[in-house]
Amino acid sequence: MKKDFYLTRYALIIKKLESAPATYAQLEDYLLNSFEFQDADIKSYSIRTLQRDIREISNLFNLSIHNKKKGDNRYYIESRPTMEVDEYNQKLLESFQVSNALNVHPDFSGYIFFESRKPTGVDHFYDLFFAIRNKRVVTFEHYNFKNKLMTSRKVHPLALKESKGRWYLIAIDTNDQLLKSFGLDRINYLDVSKTKFREKYRYNFREHFKNAFGVMNLTEQKPQKITLKCSRHQGEYIKSFPLHQSQNEIKETPEDIYFEFFLHPTYDFMQEILSYGKEVKVLEPKSLVDEIRNHLKESLNSYLED
Repeated sequence: MKKDFYLTRYALIIKKLESAPATYAQLEDYLLNSFEFQDADIKSYSIRTLQRDIREISNLFNLSIHNKKKGDNRYYIESRPTMEVDEYNQKLLESFQVSNALNVHPDFSGYIFFESRKPTGVDHFYDLFFAIRNKRVVTFEHYNFKNKLMTSRKVHPLALKESKGRWYLIAIDTNDQLLKSFGLDRINYLDVSKTKFREKYRYNFREHFKNAFGVMNLTEQKPQKITLKCSRHQGEYIKSFPLHQSQNEIKETPEDIYFEFFLHPTYDFMQEILSYGKEVKVLEPKSLVDEIRNHLKESLNSYLED
């Protein structure tokens, strides 16, 4: 068994057991007939390897797998981690599956194409993660695109948030004690000090961002019901890849699909809607309709002025 193949085995075992319980023989047949095993030219999978994989899956993903269900010896996932950890597991499995495909086949460049835009700032990720877990005070220089200024910051780091391929640090700015977001791609001269902060902040970021689109919701703003009318063509795409976890399809006609959301009508969300052009129209709330209408008028005027 190839030593660098274990992550792929874990992903395949979890995928199989998530669909239905399976005996060792069924798991073995599933694995050996998978394209991953065929490409790696692996022709055997022992019960001993399965038992070892189950222990490692438990340690790595916090998934408890057993095979004593009603005496039929089928393996099944007995318990799942919390929703937060489950989301992390899914991201991890996706990364494993992609990275394994690239590692097994060094000639992937002729078949697999990545987005040409390169993310920046991720080199700070682990340092900030360490600072958050250990409550370390952090200092850095941060560039503001709007006023084009570089400012010195001293913060209490609390969380990391992803949005549209960018990572943000969520932290308390010690200058004014306000909760703010800082793009990792605009952070320079990062320093994680040995000084710890003792404040016990009571933010529940899962709740905090539950009704947010992007990372802009750091103020006390109430979420609203938002209704969209989408063309049938665009609506099918939005249906298959929801814009937000609160998305709910409320109506269909031969020409259109209607969706309802419950979130903060942030600038990020407005930009997302505008990106669909005439294919998506906001029906409510009126405040968001007016904001988009004014934005479109200003955009049109900027072209007419030319």
